[in-house]
Amino acid sequence: MAVGQNQKTRKNDPLVTKTGKARLGPLNLTQLNNMLAKSTKPKEQAKIKREISKRPPAPIVSEPVAVAE
Repeated sequence: MAVGQNQKTRKNDPLVTKTGKARLGPLNLTQLNNMLAKSTKPKEQAKIKREISKRPPAPIVSEPVAVAE
């Protein structure tokens, strides 16, 4: 259970586990990179790096070219 909360009044947060740790699955690459930059624990960094490596790289989207008529 998350620290400092009462079980009766606690609302389940889908982004946090029962122990209060963040779930990495629903986060996008930008959020994971920000989390990696902020974390100081090697174990957390390894988990985040592993999750980043599982994700396919973001596709490069070019802007549509306007055709003059």
